[in-house]
Amino acid sequence: MSYVEVPGAQVPIRMWADPATVEDGAMQQLRNVATLPWIKGLAVMPDVHYGKGATVGSVIAMHGAVCPAAVGVDIGCGMSAVKTSLTANDLPGDLSRLRSKIEEAIPVGRGMHDSAVDPSRFFGFATAGWDDFWGRFEGVADAVKFRQERAVKQMGTLGSGNHFIEFCLDQSDSVWLMLHSGSRNIGKELADFHIGEAQKLPHNQGLVDRDLAVFIADTPQMAAYRNDLFWAQEYAKYNRAIMMALFQDVVRKEFKKAKVTFEPVISCHHNYVAEERYDGMDLLVTRKGAIRAGSGDYGIIPGSMGTGSYIVKGLGSAASFNSASHGAGRKMSRNAAKRKFTTRDLEEQTRGVECRKDSGVVDEIPGAYKPIEKVIDQQRDLVEVVAKLKQVVCVKG
Repeated sequence: MSYVEVPGAQVPIRMWADPATVEDGAMQQLRNVATLPWIKGLAVMPDVHYGKGATVGSVIAMHGAVCPAAVGVDIGCGMSAVKTSLTANDLPGDLSRLRSKIEEAIPVGRGMHDSAVDPSRFFGFATAGWDDFWGRFEGVADAVKFRQERAVKQMGTLGSGNHFIEFCLDQSDSVWLMLHSGSRNIGKELADFHIGEAQKLPHNQGLVDRDLAVFIADTPQMAAYRNDLFWAQEYAKYNRAIMMALFQDVVRKEFKKAKVTFEPVISCHHNYVAEERYDGMDLLVTRKGAIRAGSGDYGIIPGSMGTGSYIVKGLGSAASFNSASHGAGRKMSRNAAKRKFTTRDLEEQTRGVECRKDSGVVDEIPGAYKPIEKVIDQQRDLVEVVAKLKQVVCVKG
């Protein structure tokens, strides 16, 4: 589909979703965002759903301002995927050992490494800028400085919620490795701190929703936020790179005889801010639950823990600010999913996948998400499908 345009106060709301199918709370959030004085454009992805302040699945372009809640609290959250030389014929009948080995190598949930992971131990993992990156921690908000040791040990860890590590097959039976994670606790604490700081500023007192508080260009508060934001985005990128290196290490050891090789890693943020230019104007483009899909950009759009995922290539739609959806998108809240589904439902909906099937992950059941095929179909003008993947192992926190 191409987009549907809904009137908004300052800008029209361009929707790659049927407005009638979007919950009232999310539609109100979109209308609220469209009232912001600094907004220059709003694009809504087919996986749109209610979030904090701004919906998940929205792309907000502003001039001279940025809204921290429109990034999301997991700054830099995103995906990485890599195609391997393995095929389905290389796999054992029982994949439980592989899942256990992945969980041994990569801490999940609130877990962390016993000591910092040394990236130089991984062949081919570029460490240029590593010392500079950690040196810049000295310049982030004082409010999170006490978290440095934890941040160091959480580098290369998964987290919980909708984060996952997957071992997948494409339609040609080639094996792919895929994972989803972000900036861990340090990113969340930085986001929470700056949202709180923005809400105190005088220019934000008359907003329709205090969670839409913004920082304005050429102010100390904006400079501090941009510094911490870009640092956290880099943390998230390193976090995924180290996890992928650990994951590849496990696969090499488990499939020694096959002498596994890997193609270049595809990686993309889907909660972040980028400086981009549209219609001759320099804008700050916030993608919250959306990926960049400029012409030729590779991206990853995952489904849920029992459905397929897609590797895509962007078509470069200026109307969407070169964006596409970040996944299937939830169709119900976590609490609603826990009320509606049981562990038996989870077992049924993840049949054939080696994964957790206990009450701790019922809120991640496929039935709590929108159908990924429909979400892909609604953005055929934004991306083309390169590969469709189906997981056979899924690790969750």
